[in-house]
Amino acid sequence: MYSLFKKEVNGFFSGLSGYVVVMVFLAAMGLLLWVLPGTDFNILENGYATMDGLFIVSPWLFLFLIPAITMRMFAEENKTGTIELLMTSPLTDFQVVFAKYLAGVVLVLIALIPTLIYYFSISRFASPAGNVDTAGIAGSYLGLLFLCSGFVAIGNFASAISNNQIVSFIIAMLMCFFFYSGFDFISRIGFPVLISNLISQIGISNHYASLSRGVIDTRDVIYFFTFTAFFLLLTKFILEKRKW
Repeated sequence: MYSLFKKEVNGFFSGLSGYVVVMVFLAAMGLLLWVLPGTDFNILENGYATMDGLFIVSPWLFLFLIPAITMRMFAEENKTGTIELLMTSPLTDFQVVFAKYLAGVVLVLIALIPTLIYYFSISRFASPAGNVDTAGIAGSYLGLLFLCSGFVAIGNFASAISNNQIVSFIIAMLMCFFFYSGFDFISRIGFPVLISNLISQIGISNHYASLSRGVIDTRDVIYFFTFTAFFLLLTKFILEKRKW
C-alpha cells in the first residue's frame, strides 16, 4: 500500500502541473489575506492578530485545489487501462482506495504547510509580540484537516466514476460545493425551524464553522469521520462494480 501511496505523491509532482496547482493556491491565498485591499480577509487592514480569514477563504479555494489534486487518481488509471492491473494486485480494493485517499490528504497538507508562515507573521506583528490565540489557531487547522479529508474522499469518488480528468475535476468541484453550501441554501427555502436545522446539519459548512472557531466538538469529529468513510466505501463499491 505504501508503494501506491508513494507513486501517487511522486506522480503529482512529476510534472509542472502539480507545482502550478500548489503555487496558484498559495498565490491566491496570499493575495486575499495580505495584498488585496477592501476585503474582510485582509489581515493588515483589519488590524487584528488573527488568522480567521485563512479559515474562511480556505474552503472556497479547496473547491478548486482538491479536485485538481484528485482528478487523476482513478480517472487516469481508467483511461490507460492500468486500473485492471491495479485491481489484480495483492492489494485489496479498500487498500487501493485508502492509499490514494491518503496521498490526496498529504498533497493538500503539503500545500497548506507554507501558510504556517502567516502564524509567525501575525505573532510578530501582534502587540505585544506573541499575543495570538495559538490553541484556537491549532484547532482551526485541525478543522481544515477534517474538511480536506471529506473533500479528498469526494474527489477520489468523482475520479473513480470517470475516465476523463477534466470531467472528474468538474464533478468533484460541484459535489464539494453542494455538500459544503448546498444544504445551507436548501435549509433556507422556508422549512419549519426543526427541519431547517436538520437539513443544515447534513451539510459540511455547519460542522466546519464550529471546528474553524477552534472548538473541537465530538459530534463534528464523528460527522467528518462518517462522511469520509461513506465516500471511501462508495469509491470501493465503484471499483468492485468494474469487476462484474
